Amino acid sequence: MLESTPIVAFDQHAASVTAAVLLPGDRRPALPQLAPDLPALRRFVKKLQRHDGVIRCCYEAGPCGFELQRALTAARVVCDVIAPALIPRRAGDRIKTDRRAAAQLAILYRAGALTRIHIPTEQAEAVRDLLRWREDIRADLLRARHRLSKFLLRHGRRFTGTKKAWTRAHDAWLRAQTWPFPARTQTHAAYVRAVDEARARLQTVETDLQTCLTLEPLATRARRLRCFRGIDDLTALTIAAELSAPRRFPTARSVMAYVGLVPSEHSSGTKRARGGITKTGNAHLRRVLVESAWHYRHHPFVGDTRRRRQHGQPAAVCAQAWQAQHRLPRRYRQLTGRGKARQPVVTAVGRELTGVLWAALTR
Repeated sequence: MLESTPIVAFDQHAASVTAAVLLPGDRRPALPQLAPDLPALRRFVKKLQRHDGVIRCCYEAGPCGFELQRALTAARVVCDVIAPALIPRRAGDRIKTDRRAAAQLAILYRAGALTRIHIPTEQAEAVRDLLRWREDIRADLLRARHRLSKFLLRHGRRFTGTKKAWTRAHDAWLRAQTWPFPARTQTHAAYVRAVDEARARLQTVETDLQTCLTLEPLATRARRLRCFRGIDDLTALTIAAELSAPRRFPTARSVMAYVGLVPSEHSSGTKRARGGITKTGNAHLRRVLVESAWHYRHHPFVGDTRRRRQHGQPAAVCAQAWQAQHRLPRRYRQLTGRGKARQPVVTAVGRELTGVLWAALTR
């Protein structure tokens, strides 16, 4: 596919970069070591470009992000970021080094055997980073609450005022606890303070995310998504930011596969075996889609809040949202009526919801 084009594949790390330069007609690439800074890499590529003309670059997606791809693209050099999970690997290969990885990447790239990923805009990536920071804070808050509740349970303190914990009544009960020893009082105060700090951080980042709902094109996509049941401001923003450009997917099935909501399969000959969902792709997007799918257990209903959200939106999107409220609960009842467990059923509903949302964003 790219036999006549020079290929440069990078094996990028924070402290080192190995390049594999594969020229036309060569079977083995040259493997120079480079400094791990963008100006040096850009100068290296420009030097090759002056000598060999048009070249193409690639590297695996990893913790170093998209800075190298953006720097080379700004210098008018084609650079693709490769999906690591989809790189072909030989079953008997038990040796992994930076030089071998870069060489293999260059050879497979020239053969057209690699899958490149979509590069989000810097604005979309910034919003996505803030959304993922919110998820980290929520995890911190959950851990802080667990530590506090288990500390109290260890000493025979159980809240029985209401059925739910972490309400105002529960918070007042927590702060009213007294202890006979100063060390235990300090421990309790430290646990409560950790919960308060995590809650304050969560409120701050959610306020910051509300301002992101005014940024285009995320704002237009989020307004369309909010027409659907189970999707509020932050859920709509998460879907819009994580999905990035929805038109890059040719079909609804390709979006379902991207979020890992399609069933896995291992079939051979006359044997056909299908398992659980693949769980490949974007885990953040998959989580919010399944959470939204839980709302479709109930009968169709449009309340005042959703009616206000649908005001001014395209009639076709509102019609799709209403059709989904009929189709998805019917699907839920059909599957549960066959004796299926609720979690796999909701996952199946989430798969169909993914296709509906893709259609609303692309048509």
